[in-house]
Amino acid sequence: QVQLVESGGGLVQPGGSLRLSCAASRDIFSSNFMGWFRQAPGNQRELVASMTTGGGTHYADFAKGRFTISRDNAKNTVYLQMNSLKPEDTAVYYCNAIWLAVPGRSFWGQGTQVTVSS
Repeated sequence: QVQLVESGGGLVQPGGSLRLSCAASRDIFSSNFMGWFRQAPGNQRELVASMTTGGGTHYADFAKGRFTISRDNAKNTVYLQMNSLKPEDTAVYYCNAIWLAVPGRSFWGQGTQVTVSS
């Protein structure tokens, strides 16, 4: 079993920034996929940004130019830097990681609330 623990959420004003962290209980260097998703009330969970083996990244259209996903292998931590936040970015943000060689393969964190409001 793998644990993912998110942190860094909170209340921020429009135009502000937050950095989310996702700490994994095993090495992320061997992961096949690591991503950030979000879910707002009444909406489906959607992909925000992801990183695959080798460091390739993908961003949802709404995240391009504002959000950056990165990783620190030494700390087994993935980050999501969010800038120029908008009220519509308000959601619970979840970390997801996949290790194809690990039983269970796909793991989720508990989520961290991000609220963008003045």
